[in-house]
Amino acid sequence: MSPSKLFALIQYPLPHHLISRLVGLLAETRIGWLKNLLIKAFIRRFKVDMSQAAEHDPTAYACFNAFFTRALKADARPLGEGLLCPADGTLSQFGVTRHGTLVQAKGQAYSVTSLLGGDMQRAEPFRQGSFATVYLSPRDYHRVHMPLTGTLREMVYVPGRIFSVNQATADHVPALFARNERLVCIFDTEHGPMAMVLVGAMIVAGIETVWAGQVTPLGNEVQSIRFDTPITLERGAEMGRFKLGSTVVMCFSEEMPFDEDALAFGDTVRMGQSLGEFHNP
Repeated sequence: MSPSKLFALIQYPLPHHLISRLVGLLAETRIGWLKNLLIKAFIRRFKVDMSQAAEHDPTAYACFNAFFTRALKADARPLGEGLLCPADGTLSQFGVTRHGTLVQAKGQAYSVTSLLGGDMQRAEPFRQGSFATVYLSPRDYHRVHMPLTGTLREMVYVPGRIFSVNQATADHVPALFARNERLVCIFDTEHGPMAMVLVGAMIVAGIETVWAGQVTPLGNEVQSIRFDTPITLERGAEMGRFKLGSTVVMCFSEEMPFDEDALAFGDTVRMGQSLGEFHNP
């Protein structure tokens, strides 16, 4: 048995939520020496580049979570053309959605309906579109930004397990992103509906949005919230953040112009990087 498969299998019996909540309490501690110890150890372990942070002094952060969701300098992530990458990380998968099926990893697929909370009507616009998955590693910048300008139509909390979402687990846990706790945000854009899915993971202490603050965990049932007052976010604007790392899955109702000559599975990407340019007829 491969080490990656063993790593995936040992996660099944673990108390995912309990572990995550305990880590969350530790990540929120304001005890000076303890939070400084945690932050400095994390920087050393994952070789975090603090030179691009708006606040580069590790001891200036109120708690570990404040450090983890740190802002960057204003010019650290210039915006490219066309469709933008929403976060720093690894471009795990991207491509066309056929018959409502998305690719998770080689030999692994899952449905857009299950990803978006099990509602077929919600998922219908995305059955023949496209998608992209970005995995945020511990060392990455953990704020998520808009790939396109969009107006929020619906926010859906979907409860679930909290498996790790690294490549080893994605290779061996079926329908991983549709099993984990996640937040689905549906936007209307000039290129049709867009779903931004923020997927929780082991020891992720919470998911936040700029319009609602922390929104997970919310309970054991799918919860949908619709917005009568328009909330419009510009292309490149922050839309959410992870308290500890995870994955973003973007679903589009149209085929996006992914630059297949410049992009490949497993590429390191940065927020604001162009994933492809639109060409007007």
